[in-house]
Amino acid sequence: MEDFDFIEIKVPAKAEYVGVVRLTTSGIANRMGFSYEEIEDLKVAISEAMTNAATHAYDDKEEGEVTVGFGLYEDRLEVMVADHGGSFDLSVVKQDIGPYQQHESVENLREGGFGLFLIDALMDKVEIKNDYGVIVLMTKYLHENEVGLDDDQISTTQ
Repeated sequence: MEDFDFIEIKVPAKAEYVGVVRLTTSGIANRMGFSYEEIEDLKVAISEAMTNAATHAYDDKEEGEVTVGFGLYEDRLEVMVADHGGSFDLSVVKQDIGPYQQHESVENLREGGFGLFLIDALMDKVEIKNDYGVIVLMTKYLHENEVGLDDDQISTTQ
């Protein structure tokens, strides 16, 4: 099995916590070597998924949680946003998750839409699990040539 680090955070399902997740995303992606533009794309996509979960997963009386999991691999970042708040095992979720299809009716997933089209445009791969709550798994690949370029620039200045 492939080596990866896993970071999981749980936040209340409230719009004011989207910023916390954006900052966390930025820190993780920056450490992994993503470009500024890629980090901005990640933050927008994750904000969309978070906002959807906070807005649609719970009724007004219910105090819900959103769980965000980050799988840090050598060549990619996988981000999972789950609106049921429980802990999850990334490998188990990945076994029975399906790709998001452009032709799927967004209303089937969650009333009120999803920003799924935006997420799909910003990420390299988007997968959806929709049996108990909604889990969105988003993947962004690290582009080696950009990392290599930075390494070269560092070595020439020393």
